Amino acid sequence: MEAEPLSNGDSATAAAPIAAAAAIAAAAAAAPSSKLTQLTESLKLEHQFLRVPFEHYKKTIRANHRAAEKEISAAVAGVYEVADLSPDDAVQRLNSLVSRLQGLKRKLEEGSRTEHLQAQRCRARLDHLESADMDNLSEWNSTRLKRILVDYMLRMSYYDTAIKLVESSNITDLVDIDVFNEAKKVIDALQNKEVAPALAWYADNKSRLKKSKSKFEFQLRLQEFIELVRAENNLRAITYARKYLAPWGATHMKELQRVMATLAFKSSTECATYKVLFEPKQWDYLVDQFKQEFCRLYGMTFEPLLNIYLQAGLSALKTPFCYEDDCTKEDPLSQESFRKLAQPLPYSKQHHSKLVCYITKELMDTENPPIVLPNGYVYSTKALEEMAKKNNGKITCPKTGLVCNYAEVVKAYIS
Repeated sequence: MEAEPLSNGDSATAAAPIAAAAAIAAAAAAAPSSKLTQLTESLKLEHQFLRVPFEHYKKTIRANHRAAEKEISAAVAGVYEVADLSPDDAVQRLNSLVSRLQGLKRKLEEGSRTEHLQAQRCRARLDHLESADMDNLSEWNSTRLKRILVDYMLRMSYYDTAIKLVESSNITDLVDIDVFNEAKKVIDALQNKEVAPALAWYADNKSRLKKSKSKFEFQLRLQEFIELVRAENNLRAITYARKYLAPWGATHMKELQRVMATLAFKSSTECATYKVLFEPKQWDYLVDQFKQEFCRLYGMTFEPLLNIYLQAGLSALKTPFCYEDDCTKEDPLSQESFRKLAQPLPYSKQHHSKLVCYITKELMDTENPPIVLPNGYVYSTKALEEMAKKNNGKITCPKTGLVCNYAEVVKAYIS
């Protein structure tokens, strides 16, 4: 998945965590161990692990800066106004400004603590990546699996379960619960057919979302207009359209014309073109749209990390045989959930065929060659010899039930 492109001003800053990960990988690459080389390659996949807290850190800094700038500008303007007031009024105004500046000081102190905690989280993740070596590889991989599971739970809205796993594993600084809690508020509101929290979220991130040419605000405004039409409050709908939809006319005229026509067709219309605008699935579409914008904003993958890692493994296992009725139960792709996950993946490229015995599940090779029964089914020498010893030289095909003597089997050769 592509992350949102950064502006020139953000490029050097955003490169910091990526460069740090590259430095860690380069240091690990100096070791000769093949396992350590694999670890080095796996560290290259930790882009999201560093990018998300870093983007959250930058967002907090920007928000604190904007708040301070606004308050200071108001205070300076207030000081200039004092010159034109009477002494009593001037004292009263200055006292008011002092109270306001004290409030600003408290906000800045609170913001500084938040920034410090987020900086610590970035540092903790760098330390975690640096700690990966052969001595603690098993423990490190276990922590990584827990991180991936937490990421999946948070994306699937299993927040309580995710929090319990985080607390029991002591990996608070290695996961993004606070970031996903921000998303949860918006998602819950959209599922309750409320757009205000989503619009507030868009306003907080407006500059960056505009750079990516996001249409999310426009979609929210359209839905709010549709709800006014549904409530048959046409006058408010028209006023709303003039204020919030008209500015989009230059770029989204066709969508606006279609939506404005609902004033005449009403929510009870049977015309498919307009009926779909009033269906509940429009809210589901907004939830999906928000999730995409949210992931793009923080540099996350659109798919859960668990799905990506599973698909990477399944891509090496997927063959046409996996979808046949007699696929062995040991094959992960014999399960419907894995088949669904692997559906968009291509079949793995097998340069050399591998024969696995149906009975013993062991590989058939020169040490354990395949043997063909009279009915054409193939099993390993080891399996048939053991079966013949137990049954006085008789062999029973486990698939067809055919019974024959061991002397009737024929050795097969692999070229």
